[in-house]
Formats: sequence, structure tokens, C-alpha cells
Amino acid sequence: LLTMLDRLPEHFLVMNGDILTDLDFGAVLRGHQDDGAPLTIATYCRKVRIDFGVLTTDSRQVVGFTEKPTLDYRVSMGVYGLSRSTLDGYIPGLPLGFDELVLDLLRAETPPAAYEFDGYWLDIGRPDDYDRANAEFSTYRDLLLKGA
Repeated sequence: LLTMLDRLPEHFLVMNGDILTDLDFGAVLRGHQDDGAPLTIATYCRKVRIDFGVLTTDSRQVVGFTEKPTLDYRVSMGVYGLSRSTLDGYIPGLPLGFDELVLDLLRAETPPAAYEFDGYWLDIGRPDDYDRANAEFSTYRDLLLKGA
């Protein structure tokens, strides 16, 4: 992106190529512009089931126990609204990951915005999710290919 900043509009989307979703990309970009945040991250609630009893310990004593909990996390969907000015100061040709950008924005106390999404999303770069996408595609075909 840094090598082509002069050809980009002030606000634009960046996305990973290994996702399958019915996310309204236009809504993400409009939300980004409306919020005025330097970066907007589309997020999804991912549930992680722990197959074990989870202990909380303090000084070698068990102080809590939860049997096979399910933890909920908001994860990045790999879709971002970005403002060109957010990338000022970064050097073209040097690597820049979104993790670094997010951490820099947090340090500068200019936090990214979250665009929360609860529709269909899979990161098909993970083998399990790729298999799931193949198994579910015929069920969600119309949703995922609307307008096609």
C-alpha cells in the first residue's frame, strides 16, 4: 500500500483474500468514514471451546475452576477501512503488517474503530474452516453470491 498511496482515495478498504463472507463491504467503508477513525477493523465473535477443566491459580493454590468453558473473542475478519493519512510516516518498501499498525495506533492513543458483524464469515486459510466452507457452500450459495 505504501508504494501506491498517491493512487488511492482518502478512504479505502483493504482485505485478506482468504475469507468467505456476506459482509456488506460498502457499509464498512461508510462506517469508517462516519466514525473518523484512522482504521476500522471488521470484527466477528469467535467461540473457542476448551475441552478441559480450567483452573485459576494463585501462589500454588487453586482459587477457581470452570468445567469446559466456551470463551468468546472478537477477532479481526481481515477486512479494514483505512484512511490514507493513517499511513503517513511509514516508509514505502519496508514491511508493515496490520498488527504493527494497530499497535502503533494504540500507542499513539488514536485507537481503531470496530465494525461488529454477526453474519456469515469464515477465514478459509485455516484447513478446518476451508473444509467447512466447502461443506456449507451449497446451503449459503445465494447469500454469498447475491447479485451474481
